[in-house]
Parts: sequence; C-alpha cells; structure tokens
Amino acid sequence: MANDLLLGGQSGEARSAAPQEATKTPQDPVTQDHVPQDHVLGDFSADRRLLMLMAMAGVVGAAGAAAAWVLLRLIDLATNLFYFGRLSTTPAVIAQSVWGSFMPLVPVVGCLIIGLMARYGSEKIRGHGIPEAMEAILVGRSRIQPKVALLKPLSSAISIGSGGPFGAEGPIIMTGGAIGSLFAQFFHLTDAERKTLLVAGAAAGMSATFGTPVAAMLLAVELLLFEWKPRSFIPVAIAAAVAAACRPALLGAGPLFPLADSAALPATGLALCALLGVLAGLGSGLLTSLVYGFEDLFGRLPLHWMWWPMIGGVFIGLGGLIDPRALGVGYDNIAGLLHGQIPPASALTLVAVKAVIWSVALGSGTSGGVLAPLLMMGGALGAMFGAVAPVGEAGEWALVGMAAMMGGTMRAPLTAMIFALELSHDVGALLPLAIACALSHGTTVLLLKRSILTEKVARRGHHIVREYAVDPFETMRVAQVMAQPVDTLPAAMPLTDALAFFTEAEEEGQAPRARHRSYPVVDADGQVVGMASRTDALRWARDGQWDKDGARGEGWTLGDQCAHGSLAVAYDDELVGRVADRMGATDHSRLPVLSRDSGRLVGLVAQRDLLAVRHLSLRQEQRREALLSLPLGARRTS
Repeated sequence: MANDLLLGGQSGEARSAAPQEATKTPQDPVTQDHVPQDHVLGDFSADRRLLMLMAMAGVVGAAGAAAAWVLLRLIDLATNLFYFGRLSTTPAVIAQSVWGSFMPLVPVVGCLIIGLMARYGSEKIRGHGIPEAMEAILVGRSRIQPKVALLKPLSSAISIGSGGPFGAEGPIIMTGGAIGSLFAQFFHLTDAERKTLLVAGAAAGMSATFGTPVAAMLLAVELLLFEWKPRSFIPVAIAAAVAAACRPALLGAGPLFPLADSAALPATGLALCALLGVLAGLGSGLLTSLVYGFEDLFGRLPLHWMWWPMIGGVFIGLGGLIDPRALGVGYDNIAGLLHGQIPPASALTLVAVKAVIWSVALGSGTSGGVLAPLLMMGGALGAMFGAVAPVGEAGEWALVGMAAMMGGTMRAPLTAMIFALELSHDVGALLPLAIACALSHGTTVLLLKRSILTEKVARRGHHIVREYAVDPFETMRVAQVMAQPVDTLPAAMPLTDALAFFTEAEEEGQAPRARHRSYPVVDADGQVVGMASRTDALRWARDGQWDKDGARGEGWTLGDQCAHGSLAVAYDDELVGRVADRMGATDHSRLPVLSRDSGRLVGLVAQRDLLAVRHLSLRQEQRREALLSLPLGARRTS
C-alpha cells in the first residue's frame, strides 16, 4: 500500500536550479520553523483581530439602525406622494387613497420608475435583496457599490410606497449590508472580515426594523455567513444588539405585534401544528414555483427587462381593485390576523390576491422584500386552519402559520421560530412554533432542491450548499493518511547515478525501471535535505544543470543539488487541512513527513492521500450497514 501511495500524484517537489543560479527562498531551511507554529490546535481559529471586528461591528450596527429608520420614513413618504399627493412621512393607509378609480394606475407608474432606475442606475436593485447580498458574499468579495447602497432603499421605497405587495426587510438587509461593506472597504481587511461586517450591517437593519435581534443573528447564520465561527458570529451579534438598543429612540419600543402568552396545547394540538407545518411547506413550494414560473414567462417576452416591472404593476393595480389590503407592506393585516379580527373567508381572499400579485411582481424584477408577505400569507393560512381546528385560539394558529411559511420558504426554521417569538413575545407558542417550522422546513427540503432565495443565485450560475458540516481535513492528522515506510535516496549519491537510477532500462529496448515518481533525499544522519524526482533528473540531463567545472557529472551529488533548492515538509501531528493548504501555496504534490519530536523522516504524504480523506468522508455518508442484529430465534425462559 505504501508503494501504491508513493506512485500516485504528479511530481513537482524538487524544483531546484543550478548551483550557479540558485537563490534562497523563505522556504529553504529544512527546520521546524518552516511550518507555521500553529500546531497547538484549539476549538476555534479566532485571534485578536476579533476585538477589532467587534468594535467595527458596533459602528455598523448603529449605522444599520439609522438606515432602517430612513428606509421606513422613505416608504411612508412615497406612500403619501403616490396615493395622497402630499409631502408627509406620517403612516398612511393605501385603501383610503384620494385617487378613487385611478388607484390601479399608481403601481404601474411606480414600477415604471423602478425599471428605469434599474436600467440606467444599477441592475442590482432588482429583486428582493437577500439573494443579492448572498451573491456579493459568494462571488463579489463582499464588496457592494456605493450607488447600490443609495438606489436600493430608494427603489424599494418607491416600489412599496406605490402599492407593491412587498416587505421592507429584504431592502433593509441589502442596504444594511451595503453600509457594512462600504465601511469595511475603507480598512485593510480580508474578504472574510469584510463579509463579517457586511452581514453585521444586514443583521442590524433587520434587528432595528422588527425589534428582533436574536432572529437577526440566526438569519445571518442560516442564510448569509455560510459558516459558524466566532470570528463572524460575535461581531454580527454585537451589531444586531446595538441596532436593537437604538430602536426605541428611532422607531419605538416593544414588540411589533404583541400577544398574550398562549395556553399550552394538548397533544392533539401539537399534532395539528405538525399538520399545519406540512401545509405551510406545501404552500412554500407553491409560492416558490409561482415566482420563478412568472419570471420564466417574463423572460419569454419580446421586451427589454426594463419594462417588466411596469407589466407587474398592472397586475398589482388589478389585485388592488379586488382587495386593497393586499397592497403595500400590510403590517395592519398581520396584526388583524394575529388578533383574530379577519374572518376565514376574508383571509382566503387576502391570501389568494396577495400570492398572485406578489409572485407576478417578484417575477417581473421589481424591488421589494419577501418576509412581510410571507408572514401575511402564512398568517392567513393559519387563520383558516384555526377556524376548523378543535383546539387553540385563532391568533395562535395565525402566528404558527406565519412562522411555518417563513421557515419553509426561506429554509431558515430557527430564524422563523425565534422571529415569531420576538415579534409577539408569546413565549407559550414556542413549542408549536418549533414543531411547525421543522415540519415546514422538512417538506420544502424534500420538495424543492433550492429555496426562493437560492434559486435566484443559482440562475445566475452560482451553486450554494446550505448544509454546514465539519471538514474532514480539520479532524484527521497526517499520521493517519501518510505512506510508510518510505524509500529514500542518499544525499551522497552522485547526480550521474541519480540520472541512471530514474531513467535506465533493465535491458536495451525495454521501458524504464518501475520507480516511484519522487524520493526524499536524506543525509548520513537520516535528516531530509530535499526531494528528487524523475522529472528533475530528466531536466538535469536536458539543461546540463548538473555540470561542475566543465566536467559532466563529476563531483555533484544529490545533496549538493538539494542544498540550493526549496523544501516544504509536513509533520505527523499536523491536521491534513494544513498540509493541503501548504501544497497549494508551494505547488508541491508530495511532502516528506517528519516527526515533530525528532525531526526524522517518518512518512510521505501525497495529493492522492488527501483525496482518500474525502473518499472516506463520502463513504461514511453512503455506506449502510447494521452493526447489531437480533437473534434468529427467541430464547425460551422457564
């Protein structure tokens, strides 16, 4: 097995030059100092830079809260302008508009403006915000342009203020993320650190808008960070907490939709929560399919995408004629559902109209969020479910339906259950929320490969994996995968002999001897001084790089050649991931493995050994076996 491992991989270890041309590199010394002194392992990789990120996150959190206040005021201003023709930031009800029969034209005008802004400003303002933040994190090095930070809240305010059936959370997440990204770009930070501040700004915006700091932290973990590390989570938590602390002064204190504590449901009620979760999961799948089905239809139109939002605005206006409550953010409708003030028949009309115009509008590329509409549609589903449920209050079922619809559609069950809890402060509903969100999430995971958020990113050519798992490279050590014992070459071997060793045939006309592709070179004390490969030997012969004083092959040894080359090594107690990183950084496909205690050669690790780690992890996922078995016959007892 050791020989098989030695034969694998492609040689690139000993890239030594002629002694006359050799230059020292930082990797020249073959000592333990060659390997960064990070072999003392811990649970986490955070360092003192975390303190700097925490301080910066506090600033971003305050800025995100201010951005949330600005966006909500812009929405109120736009609503007053579009439906009442006045300059005011006082909250207004669209259904009370002064335009009468001309009301259906208002969304058309608003959506036309958005199309023009996207065409001549930035196309990134289209959509519901969270996919755009994901894309910036995944492929944009967490950099968001300043004009996006300006145009996104403005376009969203116009969209929602003109009657668009959207929420403010997607735009504020994008806007807060843009603030965090722009702030980070003024400092010398890594892409990962810049991502942390981008997500911190997004979480701050959500925390300030809804007064849900814990849900904002969970949203960051489930949707935006793509990791679970203290380096990223702690700054995000600080930003969300700072934004929540600023909220009372900016937007008022207390929960957005306060409810009294629900009475504990009996076992029958908890079973019904599971059923409601499945129904919400099916509804989530339907909504996702509707949104992207309409997007595909718009894509077939012989029109530039700039005009698509205007067509979506026509449907919004027609939906407003059927049920004006379906227009705008609709927080009053959510409150009505939670307090049992909307009868089931009215809730059915509301959810039907809202689902259609929301799907068409999102498919057209209009700017707006998904969270508030999901709450309304899930609440309506819960209200209708509660009308026939033998236990529980109507408001409680509406709350459970909201969370289940959000958790299933966004594939963020933890965020959804805590979000509902923080919105209502109904602690008694925690267990029903957990059951419904888990079942809704499971339903959509089995139904659809992607969520309403990740499908947008996937359509732009980027693949997202939403499962977090421990990297097997970070759990296995080199000693577990290295090949041993190791064949070596002596440093005193003349280069002429080394060339013959790698290239000579057993008899004339036969293929070269079966040799490993590379060998560690050791001195008389057993210390590794370099690596030698067949490729190196052929290069010496071709370029004449092993001449000395004009005498071909006389005097030079493998040790002389290796002394002027660079060497990367691994240690037996290192994690495989560290060695993989070193191979990538040094372009070596094989590394000699040394004992950290003695410094002596104990093995060899090649790229194929690293691939074997991946294969082992895959095997653990796919191989099925029963480790225990029942006896064939039952024992008789007397």
